[in-house]
Amino acid sequence: MHSNWEHIIPQAPPPPGEIIEALEATTTTREFYQEVEYREDFDRYCQWYYETANRHRQEMQKMLGDFNLLGWFLRGRH
Repeated sequence: MHSNWEHIIPQAPPPPGEIIEALEATTTTREFYQEVEYREDFDRYCQWYYETANRHRQEMQKMLGDFNLLGWFLRGRH
C-alpha cells in the first residue's frame, strides 16, 4: 500500500549538490554534442571546398589549353 501513496505524498527534493551536478552534466553533454555537430559541419565544408577548388583547377587547365578565339579577333585592335 505504500507504493499507492507515492504519487500523492511529495518526496523530499534532492540536495542542492545533486541538482548542480545534474545541471552541469546536462550542460556538458549539450556542449559536447554542439561541438561534434560543429566539427562535422566544418569537415563537410572543407570537403566541399577542396572538391570545388580541385574542379576549378581542372577547369582552368582546360581553359588554358583552349584556343583563344576572342584574343585572335582582338589582336589587331591593340
